[in-house]
Amino acid sequence: MRQFDRHQGLVAPMDRANVDTDLIIPKQFLKSIKRTGFGPNLFDELRYLDEGYPGQDVANRPLNPDFVLNQTRYQGASVLLARRNFGCGSSREHAPWALEDFGFRVIIAPSFADIFFNNAFKNGLLLITFDEATVDRLFQEAEAEEGYRLDVDLETQQVTTPSGEVLTFEVDSFRKHCLLEGLDDIGLTLKDADAIDDFEKRHRQARPWLFRQAG
Repeated sequence: MRQFDRHQGLVAPMDRANVDTDLIIPKQFLKSIKRTGFGPNLFDELRYLDEGYPGQDVANRPLNPDFVLNQTRYQGASVLLARRNFGCGSSREHAPWALEDFGFRVIIAPSFADIFFNNAFKNGLLLITFDEATVDRLFQEAEAEEGYRLDVDLETQQVTTPSGEVLTFEVDSFRKHCLLEGLDDIGLTLKDADAIDDFEKRHRQARPWLFRQAG
């Protein structure tokens, strides 16, 4: 998992509440368990005017010109500004995979669905919750100013706007540690690799009959 310390990124405002995981990455694209390759189909039903299917060449698909991520001014966005209850619906881990693969590092919203919230942090995304009034103001600024970027500092837990305003956010200390160190569940386990090896050696010595080959 990529480390997250400080990120300065272009903001894309997605003015839609209750965005569920099937909208983030539709069910027909869930056939792979790899973490990469989902970016081209992120928000597939909103980005394209035709029906998407696995293995399709997205380069030749008709784009929806009204969708925010297809607009020229938001190309290269890495901070997604969203509305309440983002990530609701099924628990598919492919949703944060698709967001991260597309290039998003930060998502800001008034609230997130619990399972998506946990999955996102475990896959290197920083989710920031601000009250609705603050999110409304960020939407207004991002839509009014082309090239609107935010400076997100995880260590200090601060977001700085182009005007210099500093917004402080809360984050669980354990999740913060994992992001700063780039540790997913596997990475956390591997930090104890020596202790695990020692336990297995002692276990084999104490109960050798459990490891004898049959026959």
